[in-house]
Amino acid sequence: MSDQTSALQHAIDVVEALPVDAQATLIEIIQQRLQQQRRNDLYQNVLESERDYAQGQFSRGTVSDLMAELDNE
Repeated sequence: MSDQTSALQHAIDVVEALPVDAQATLIEIIQQRLQQQRRNDLYQNVLESERDYAQGQFSRGTVSDLMAELDNE
């Protein structure tokens, strides 16, 4: 068993030892933090896209152009 799997199993064991109400609260907290992390990631992607656009590092085309470019990668 890898260290990561072992650590995850330990975390699960600790959570399962909590009362059910505490487990539910923990789930809510984790879900909120994951949502915030996704928002932060999206924000960073938007900032990066805006910088690329401002620097002229973008391309234009149709969906077909995009699909063809993706097929070539």
